[in-house]
Amino acid sequence: MSGWSWALRRGRKPGGTAPENCESTDPTGGPANGTASKEHSSGSGLFTDADADADTDAAADADSDAGPTPAVVSVILVIVILGFAFEPGVVLPRPAAVPMVLLQLAICLPATWRLRGAWTLAAQALLTPWSGLPGFLGASVLLVVERPVRWALFTVVVLAAGPLAPGDGSVHSVLNGIGNALAHGLILYALTRLTDLYAELRTTRGALARARVTAERERAGRDLDAVLGTALAEITRLAGQGRRAAEELVRVARAATERVRAAPPTQSADGADNPFGALAPRLVWPIVVATHLEYLVVGTTFLLGAGVRGWWFVAYATALAAVVGLQAYHCLPRPPGVCPPYVAWTLGVQLTLALGMLAAPDGPYPQLMGFAAASVLIVLPGRTAWPAAGALTALVAIAMLLWPDGPAAPGTALLLLDIVVIALVFYGIALLTGLVHQVREARGALAALAVARERRRIARDVHDLLGCGLSAIALKGELAVRDPDRERADRHLADAAALADRALADLQAIPGEIQKITLAEEVASAREVLAAAGVVVLVRGGLEAVDGRSEALFATVLREAVTNVLRHAAGARRCEVNFGPGLLRVADDGRAVPRLAWGQEGRAGAGGNGLRNLRERTAALGGVLEAGPAPHGRGFVLTVRLESARVSAVG
Repeated sequence: MSGWSWALRRGRKPGGTAPENCESTDPTGGPANGTASKEHSSGSGLFTDADADADTDAAADADSDAGPTPAVVSVILVIVILGFAFEPGVVLPRPAAVPMVLLQLAICLPATWRLRGAWTLAAQALLTPWSGLPGFLGASVLLVVERPVRWALFTVVVLAAGPLAPGDGSVHSVLNGIGNALAHGLILYALTRLTDLYAELRTTRGALARARVTAERERAGRDLDAVLGTALAEITRLAGQGRRAAEELVRVARAATERVRAAPPTQSADGADNPFGALAPRLVWPIVVATHLEYLVVGTTFLLGAGVRGWWFVAYATALAAVVGLQAYHCLPRPPGVCPPYVAWTLGVQLTLALGMLAAPDGPYPQLMGFAAASVLIVLPGRTAWPAAGALTALVAIAMLLWPDGPAAPGTALLLLDIVVIALVFYGIALLTGLVHQVREARGALAALAVARERRRIARDVHDLLGCGLSAIALKGELAVRDPDRERADRHLADAAALADRALADLQAIPGEIQKITLAEEVASAREVLAAAGVVVLVRGGLEAVDGRSEALFATVLREAVTNVLRHAAGARRCEVNFGPGLLRVADDGRAVPRLAWGQEGRAGAGGNGLRNLRERTAALGGVLEAGPAPHGRGFVLTVRLESARVSAVG
């Protein structure tokens, strides 16, 4: 564009950048709803479902896609490039501008970014003197050349644009050429970088979530080893010391069991999650300042060159500075959904001054309406903004056509195009900056959601897989303390050491989600552990009735059921385990009253997480878990039915 020069000696210079849009200005429906999950205070280093629930709720909206596709966003960039290039005296009389525009599109668009390189830059350098578009070369220098040389070369291109600018060689003509190259280059660079960043953030959202989950697993492994691995190693050491250390072994096992059963929330270290953190604001701020300063300098020079003096110069320069300054204020990056403070006043003043310049005594100064239209698009709701911007553009057309010395219809149309490009440039950068922030927020929220899900899984596995082993270790230690026979006591301690080794293996597998739990092993373990507690285990139905889909779930449920028999089934002497297609039923004859809390949907009691974990595992396979006192009043019954169940509960 020719900047502040046009047929009626009225001009402007396109450019600028913009803030994170106010919530209502985003045509895609506002900023992303997903926000990073709120963390909780740290505790022993284990996990709880409550912690995972809070994180999941906070990030629940992050699964929805944020913003338009990169292809839609690229349309903004295409419109701005074509708007900068379309002007009498450039495209038609200068055919070199056509390949210049095509090269610029290839360099700027995400779909063709691989074409950026030395050859495209060299081709544009050759075309620049004949294309009249030195700003395009400046933008390409910033996009292709490495730091710090890029800014030195960009400065050379901008300064060289002054002598190459069309006109009479006056100060205004030279400054207008320099200003055009500066603004075009910075704006296209900003739009391209924002578009690239938007596309990159969208395509790497899953990568961030995977990286966060990996980091969470590593942290969980360290915490689990520090809290439970140390306890299990201590149990093994105490078991090797014989009966004199049996009471201490029981104490350590009981303490570890309580930590597994009622662990406080943990805090996840997902701090520096986003390598793109402040890139968009850091990119936008200097370009906002530079382009608006350029407008002020070129505009003031135009007023002086046009012969405006005295109070009229003061009035026009003040209006120019106020309109451009308020535009910069409206454009500064802000978080999505946050409008500039006092925006009703600042927008009102800007509109008043821009409209007033249409009624200037020596003819309208319409380019300031481009700034006002941009502010309207940035700060007003979409349903209001576009009609309002259209109305402002129509007012410019009316003023031009009614002015006696005004241009004809073709000249007015070109002037309106100039104003539309100004508005779209500022609004486009504002929109893209907001979209980058939106995708960054959604990206972080998706990662937080993935971490919350992983935390839930680890918490569930710690509870379900280690609870039984620790309870069995404590039982073996108690038997060793009570048994007067030294040989049997030593065997109990040897069993405790073996159980500790098994629990340690489970502990090491949990963070990696590679733990293998088989039903046959769990049945054998249930017989051994419950027999040591004086409980007879009866297995009915045969393991062959259980398919591979059900095995891992049934093994986990059985392990938790055995744990609760050990912990809560006072006086139990018998435990029946019944298998069928898609069916598992575990019933004991212990006193039911102490375990009522365990059967209340996991809402009460120290063991409340156990039933909730099992319900979640069962629901994930489309099944139902039922738990409660036995019908005859003594004992407790736990039943799991999957959708594939073809038989009723046995017994």
